[in-house]
Amino acid sequence: MLNQIIFYVASALVIIWGTAHLFPTRSVVKGFGDITMDNKRIITMEWINEGVCLIFIGLLIFIVTLGDFTSPVSKSVYWLAFIMLNVLSIISLFTGFKINFLPFKLCPVIFTGTSLLILTGIFL
Repeated sequence: MLNQIIFYVASALVIIWGTAHLFPTRSVVKGFGDITMDNKRIITMEWINEGVCLIFIGLLIFIVTLGDFTSPVSKSVYWLAFIMLNVLSIISLFTGFKINFLPFKLCPVIFTGTSLLILTGIFL
């Protein structure tokens, strides 16, 4: 029971953080100043892609937890989400973490923290 709650909390954190990526997209792109339209589109695409990816990971965790969260498929999903969140955390550490803007510095903390919640849920 406790591990289900942990999975739901992890799911909610990832979905909320992914959703938080989508809303400021326009202002983030504007923050780059006078750049080409192609560069604006690339930044927009990448910003939205990360948000959608996070929402997908969170929904996947949520859906498998609704079912038989102890099944081999569910455990595989939890492990893959754990790995992916840590990959995103490493990417964020080498890129966004170096930027002097708090939300970018929060990404690796949130990704790693959520992955550790998932790991805890797996072993409970």
